[in-house]
Amino acid sequence: MVDAPPEGGWLYEIKFDGYRILTRIQGDEVRLFTRNGHDWTERLPELVKALKGLKLQNSWFDGEVVVLDEQGLPDFQGLQNAFDAGNSKNILYYLFDMPFLSAEDLREVPLERRRDALKQVLDAQRSRLLRYSDAFQAGHQDIVESAAAMGLEGVIGKRAGSVYIGKRNADWIKLKCRLRQELVIVGYTAPQGSRSAFGALLLAVNEGDEGLVYAGRVGTGFSEVTLEQLYQQLKPLQRKDSPLAKKLTSAQARGVQWVEPQLVCEAEFAQWTREGIVRQAAFVGLRSDKPASEVVREDAQPARVASQTRTQSTSAAPRSGKKTAAGKGKVDVAGTGISHPDRVIDSKTGTSKVELAQFYASIAEWILPYLNKRPVALLRCPEGIDGEQFFQKHAEHLAIPHIKQLDRALDPGHAALMEIDSLQALVGAAQMGAIELHTWGATRDRIETPDHFVLDLDPDPALPWRSMIEATQMVLAVLEELGLEAFLKTSGGKGMHIIVPLARQADWDTVKAFAKAIAEFVSRQLPERFTATMGPKNRVGKIFIDYLRNSRGGSTVTAYSVRARPGLPVSVPIALDELAGLKSSAQWDITNLEQRLKKLKADPWAGYSNRRKITQKMWKQLGAKRP
Repeated sequence: MVDAPPEGGWLYEIKFDGYRILTRIQGDEVRLFTRNGHDWTERLPELVKALKGLKLQNSWFDGEVVVLDEQGLPDFQGLQNAFDAGNSKNILYYLFDMPFLSAEDLREVPLERRRDALKQVLDAQRSRLLRYSDAFQAGHQDIVESAAAMGLEGVIGKRAGSVYIGKRNADWIKLKCRLRQELVIVGYTAPQGSRSAFGALLLAVNEGDEGLVYAGRVGTGFSEVTLEQLYQQLKPLQRKDSPLAKKLTSAQARGVQWVEPQLVCEAEFAQWTREGIVRQAAFVGLRSDKPASEVVREDAQPARVASQTRTQSTSAAPRSGKKTAAGKGKVDVAGTGISHPDRVIDSKTGTSKVELAQFYASIAEWILPYLNKRPVALLRCPEGIDGEQFFQKHAEHLAIPHIKQLDRALDPGHAALMEIDSLQALVGAAQMGAIELHTWGATRDRIETPDHFVLDLDPDPALPWRSMIEATQMVLAVLEELGLEAFLKTSGGKGMHIIVPLARQADWDTVKAFAKAIAEFVSRQLPERFTATMGPKNRVGKIFIDYLRNSRGGSTVTAYSVRARPGLPVSVPIALDELAGLKSSAQWDITNLEQRLKKLKADPWAGYSNRRKITQKMWKQLGAKRP
């Protein structure tokens, strides 16, 4: 694993998050082997059938088997689940090399020609399960940054013109977005609080004649299901003494249950410390394709000669076209290393990535109460607000430092939902390019009964600000007439957010229907001012009352979140009596919010815990029926 490639031409491929598999076709027989020679033919019957469909004899293929998540990204946990369930129908085989074709030895043929021949073979017999692994010719920094933005593990660099060797050598290099490697499980700690099964895993690596050497702990990245499954595998391996070559201190070993060093896991982490300990580690999954005796430390060493020139490419370059990383070092914020700290995320103000992280750290005591216990969705802008933006609602295989992964049962069929429950997780989100933080209308402990609903007043941009204030006052009057207590916050854009706390009784469908009934009622009463129908043409000269975000899985930008807009405005709670004097919904940003917070004499949302029930009388007042 290196930081930069040596001199010369290189091709780059996506580093898939799966298992390396070598295919051998002899006559009519297809056999599939792991990198350690284990025969997995029976575990991959669908791939065997697809490979037979190529109608080849005496041929070899090299590639990686993966499962893709809902966003089309490799999902290692999903791959493990598929193997555990004995279901291979969704396991894909990404092929990147072909050392033999129809008995012709291609191992000494240059890489590009082998790949061309491989592509021709796959194009001739299309298969859903067999995929060609594309290669890119571009500067390694552009490629790695693009891979990180997509949430990928990293890339593999292969020297142009190289021959096929089939194992790690100087012509194959890894460029990773975040450090990641196999580690031997040597023990575990007891669970704390609401955690079940175990607390953290103790990890080790083999170091020559010395034997197993302690490499730290991993306590994040587990779902409830994974915790229990792994615990059941660990229990039979319990032992009384430590398998480590050198005993830990009494403090390090306190409360540890040692196990036989047989299971191998893979973890992501920020860096190796000087003591050889993984820092900010997150569990990825178990590895069944590598014995514990072969697990060694994979130190990242800079290449002796870094590439002096960068091949120009528009396909992998940041969209903004500007330099995105002026500094190569890391700056520590609240214990989290901020990579590319000088990257400009807002060209209007020149605000850098590290300044955003520092801002979030400075307002942690204000924002964390509104994030606590709630699933969070992140608007990530890896290249800044001028570049590509995308929402992340679930924890993917590229771990966000310190972020909490919730029980996957809360959102069946998806990866785990996320929660930001600490200063470290808040800064970790900023480190991974998250600018906006959006939360659900329910907490994780009562996910099916929302505790508030939101009316997002979204005006025609041509309307004057005075119209926005008047419209907000009108909606507040309707809510007061219904007997509901409402709270306000600026959206950080053009409109206002009205939040109404609820007693946790009604389900999602009922709450959404109630919010819709209010929007439609106001629109019927004042059709010249409001609309409850989405779309620019419907709000010309009007204000759209957006109730749609009150669905299960919907979210609203949380109080004190930064918005990914020029100037980096902030969505800020205000008291009702502040509305009339408000100058705009983007009145506060990351440069002046601190002044407001210092001047506050009382919580603008005092009384937020007073929650009201949705009553039959309210439905009748709105002229609507409860679903």
